[in-house]
Amino acid sequence: MKWRQALAAIALAASSLAAGACSHYAQESMTSDPEPARDGRFVEIGPFAVRGLPDQRLTVWLPPGYDTAKRHYPVLYMHDGHNLFDPAKSNFNKVWAADKAVTALVRDGRIRPHIIVGIWPPGANRYRQYLPQFAAERATGELSASIAANLNSGPVVSARYLEWIADELKPQIDRDYRTLPGAADTAIAGSSMGGLMSCYAIVERPDIFGRAACISSHWPIALPDGVDETRQQAQAIWRDWFTARLGKPDGRRIWMDHGTATLDAYYAPYQESVDAAFRDAGWTETSDWNSRVYEGAEHEENAWAQRLPEVLAWLLADRE
Repeated sequence: MKWRQALAAIALAASSLAAGACSHYAQESMTSDPEPARDGRFVEIGPFAVRGLPDQRLTVWLPPGYDTAKRHYPVLYMHDGHNLFDPAKSNFNKVWAADKAVTALVRDGRIRPHIIVGIWPPGANRYRQYLPQFAAERATGELSASIAANLNSGPVVSARYLEWIADELKPQIDRDYRTLPGAADTAIAGSSMGGLMSCYAIVERPDIFGRAACISSHWPIALPDGVDETRQQAQAIWRDWFTARLGKPDGRRIWMDHGTATLDAYYAPYQESVDAAFRDAGWTETSDWNSRVYEGAEHEENAWAQRLPEVLAWLLADRE
């Protein structure tokens, strides 16, 4: 895939949402699962209206044993929920297989069972929902123009999106399901623009999120092969924000990575700058944060699915 095609996927990737609306998260329609005892159970919710955002939709995965156990579960929130479980609902007939990754890790005793909340992207609104608000506000010149070119559906709404997840969606999930609500048991993950959004979430709301996976994060913000001035500006935006907002780990754990092919081939200098900001903030590498490079890995779901078990084994493992 050429980078222009990949960038189009970043801005627009989302399958069409089903018609209808759900006025409250508790109004659920459950899919049939061929082997619910072994594979867990899916709950489809929405689309439903959210103040200040495009209509939202969820796919919630309840792990094997949820319906018979009395235990409470940590929760993993994931962006691009349509690409997590079912190839028929995905953009490119490729998925992360997140449920299978978690099930295998639990079976091997590496993590506890988790509930997964997959948040679907709102079609052509994906870019403006996932681009961190501060990055759009601080961009100038060509970088600002590149951002504006991708905002054909309205202004950036990521601050409201984060507020909705943290202050409205999560409390509702905690009421509707048997969760462990503390930050140490609440993770958030995504790739590309979803990777940016996951870092944005754990930095701005450490009271809610204690763990984050920022996979193949699209640090260039817009076009990855811009002139040096644009590239340097994007790097400065991230460096200054992490310097001002990251703070000490305080028990948080953050995973970051990228491949070396297709769109990921542009990410190394940006990630190196971000890594330096983490070191300067006093985070301990491989303990508080991880930054990995996957040689030959492309910017696509199969690559992310292949390394997801490694990501989640590190991210969600209980601390000693």
